Amino acid sequence: MNPSEIIMRPIVTEKSTGLEELNQYTFQVHPKANKIEIRKAVEMAFGVRVQKVRTMVVRRKAKRVGMFRGRTAGWKKAIVTVHPADSIDLYGEE
Repeated sequence: MNPSEIIMRPIVTEKSTGLEELNQYTFQVHPKANKIEIRKAVEMAFGVRVQKVRTMVVRRKAKRVGMFRGRTAGWKKAIVTVHPADSIDLYGEE
């Protein structure tokens, strides 16, 4: 898989924004990607040195809209720690 298939999108929440101060960035990744593939994809896509990758599977949840029941899709999340000298610009700031 190429990096654009592995890294689907960055996760921007209050918690993940707070982790950026610790050089930790959160991404939604392909469900079948492993830590080694995620590390290589982030290094190639953003040109940074990755120190650690933590992954977790976010389980699907039961939802209801009116009388219709359904489920949200499950997905995989990766928290990537980069070298202290490096950073990733997720917001397009200069």
